[in-house]
Amino acid sequence: MRSLAKLTAGDRVAILSPSFAAPGFAPAVHEQAMNRFSTATGLVPVEFPTTRQLGASPQERARDINAAFADPSIRAILATVGGDDQVTVIPHLDAELARANAKIFLGYSDNTNLLNWLWGNGIPGFYGGSSQVHLGPGPHLDDVHLASLRAALLTGEELEITNPGESEDFGRDWLDPRALTEFGDREGTEPWVWAGPRREVTGRTWGGCFEVIDQLAMAQRMPSSGDLEGAILLLETSEELPPASAVKRWVRSLGEAGILGAVAGVIVARPPTSSSSSRPGSCERADLRAQQQDAVLSQLSQYNPDAAVCVGVPFGHTRPQWILPYGGQITLNGDSRTITARYS
Repeated sequence: MRSLAKLTAGDRVAILSPSFAAPGFAPAVHEQAMNRFSTATGLVPVEFPTTRQLGASPQERARDINAAFADPSIRAILATVGGDDQVTVIPHLDAELARANAKIFLGYSDNTNLLNWLWGNGIPGFYGGSSQVHLGPGPHLDDVHLASLRAALLTGEELEITNPGESEDFGRDWLDPRALTEFGDREGTEPWVWAGPRREVTGRTWGGCFEVIDQLAMAQRMPSSGDLEGAILLLETSEELPPASAVKRWVRSLGEAGILGAVAGVIVARPPTSSSSSRPGSCERADLRAQQQDAVLSQLSQYNPDAAVCVGVPFGHTRPQWILPYGGQITLNGDSRTITARYS
């Protein structure tokens, strides 16, 4: 996995919609995101033809991704949001072009497709950073998101991943004017749960959203277990709120594929357990999170009891969100109960 140079103030960053063109649906949130991005980083956001184009074809979206890699003035790429059909974009990407002009990419959820494709081409990225979810909405940027965004793009520093103490599963409706000034309903977070031996492990990361990893497997785009020897596995669920039984089957399948047995550590995100259309009570939500935790830990205890495991980390479909290295290095210390990410 190669090392990519960091950016400096004034550098240009492509703002792309490889899946859903959320900026075309909710432009006010997008405009606030772009203003905040520029102010917080000193970087210049650059939109491409499909950034706001609702219903753009896979070929059109791939054309913009390829163009961003080909443009020498573009130093990094930030996805506006996820979606559900990026798996259809991947066949139209130019691997030789990306390898010859490797750039930092940030995205999560459906962007697991693109991150996995880059990973397979030796190009690291970062899991997280959706502008439409974590930059545009609310009264301000969350501290942990801003710290990891700047580390990923600008400083390359090493950060300890911490528990911010609060979390929301979803924010205000993007078309509600309050989305620009208010967070969603936040609640206190539980302590993270650790499992496995009390030892320190360091590895390069791979993984992403379970619902997309499922698609990668069926499209035969998964890395081999040998490619993941000693890696740190990142796992999370989406706003579709899959039940613990589905999570158990997904993790078990990773075990049968040899992936769980190959990795040195596993980091599991705090899962969303509510949405704008379904909000169980706080006790039920806590129980749903506990069920998912038990589903993951039960399978890991069978397939790799020697892996260092931490469950409940705020990345993926949660806010505040830590952006994590994808293909970069993370250290899990089962003794000190700490996680350290290298953004170089």
